[in-house]
Amino acid sequence: MTSMNIGMLKKDEESKCDLPADLSPSAVAEITQLLRELLAIVFALYIKTKNFHWHMSGRHFRDYHLLLDEQAGQLLAITDTIAERSRKLGGKTIRSIEEISLDLRIKENNQEFVAPEEMLRELATDNGSLTVYMRAAHESCDKHRDVATASLTEVWIDEAERRTWFLRETAQGYK
Repeated sequence: MTSMNIGMLKKDEESKCDLPADLSPSAVAEITQLLRELLAIVFALYIKTKNFHWHMSGRHFRDYHLLLDEQAGQLLAITDTIAERSRKLGGKTIRSIEEISLDLRIKENNQEFVAPEEMLRELATDNGSLTVYMRAAHESCDKHRDVATASLTEVWIDEAERRTWFLRETAQGYK
């Protein structure tokens, strides 16, 4: 690196010292908005997974009940990390259920009865959609060189793919 490039780098670094992260304000705005939307999706999917966990019935009740409880726990476990990552970058995060509903991308299911196989298929689809959204967030992180958020999303994508796989394989028994 030439001394001119080092000098430019130092000047650029100094201008970013006032920011919580060394990302541009536009990068922070874009990434934290994506994290905010992701958090809303994860909370909605958590509630839906718990709904199906609570209302599971049928011959495989115990296995499905435990599977959905485990998956809901995985979803809940990442909520704090998502919100805190946004705050570390200097952004805001959701503050209410109303704000979750504004960014809702998971179709709710308030039916009185849902057959177990439909619950599994619906959650598999929702987790698949979550994966697609996480990949888009990862692309944005890559674009802005936010390696920390990108790294976190890689783990979340793997977990979402695993949930989707388990749900799809479990639902296969109903074909």
